[in-house]
Amino acid sequence: MPSPIRVGVVGVGYLGNIHAKIYSNMDNVELVGVVDADPATAEKVAAAHGCAAYTEPAELIGKVDAVSIVVPTSLHLEMARPFLDAGIHMLMEKPLAPTYEESLALVEHAEKSGVVFQVGHLERFNGGVMALAERIENPRFLEVTRIGPFVARATDVDVVTDLMIHDIDIVMSLVNSPITSISANGTPVITDHIDIANVRLEFESGAVANVTASRVSTKQQRRIRIFEQQHYYGLDYTNQQITMATTRPPADGEQWPRIVTEELDIEPRLPLNTELEAFIDTVQNNGTPLVTGRIALEAVRVAHIIKEKMTACLA
Repeated sequence: MPSPIRVGVVGVGYLGNIHAKIYSNMDNVELVGVVDADPATAEKVAAAHGCAAYTEPAELIGKVDAVSIVVPTSLHLEMARPFLDAGIHMLMEKPLAPTYEESLALVEHAEKSGVVFQVGHLERFNGGVMALAERIENPRFLEVTRIGPFVARATDVDVVTDLMIHDIDIVMSLVNSPITSISANGTPVITDHIDIANVRLEFESGAVANVTASRVSTKQQRRIRIFEQQHYYGLDYTNQQITMATTRPPADGEQWPRIVTEELDIEPRLPLNTELEAFIDTVQNNGTPLVTGRIALEAVRVAHIIKEKMTACLA
């Protein structure tokens, strides 16, 4: 049996604490320590998960094989560099960095280091999304809605960077064709950043995607609808269930094809657990992550074009 992968978590607020908890329960992982700028937070999380507590990331170097970086986006590049220089494998929470230039620098640094560098696009590990990836062949129209009430979290970034980037990544992975046109509009509502946005993406293949994200809505909905010839798929991200409609030949005496609807049997997954398990497996086997730095960088590039277009509309 291979030796356990020694892991640390840098930043143990709400999400980082969950990373630490999941790692602490993995059979093939030793959670060595957690890092947080707040000593009380680090001590509390370390005590809960049976590991050491640190306030400086450098204290993990030499003790771990891999890290999760779960700090504010503005700190990603700064926090990542010492670990990459030390050849430590990394799961970097999305998005890569506040700007495309910083994101590119981070990806290039990771590539030069030769480590496994996985980016935390969590929805890729949703059971329903993984099932769609196996079934979709030639999508023509995609409609994505990710809306919810305001929560005082990630208010240092806009809704495109915080929420829509998940769907930008998923849509691009399902269509698998270059984007030829982007139209976008959005507005701040509560914060100083864009809080609600709508985007239309057109692809070289002829596919079109309409994507809406809001963090100021009265209800929560996370759903993607995909139309291709003879098929329709509707996925609820939350319950990970897919409704599929398929055309069938006309019944005897009928002129038009029938539409048959069914619920696909999808096994729900805990996306973060699945993501971290995939990361550890990739580290152990020196594999290629599902979401590499370059894949995540393309999502950042598109997100920044979207934000530029929305800013121009507001000017």
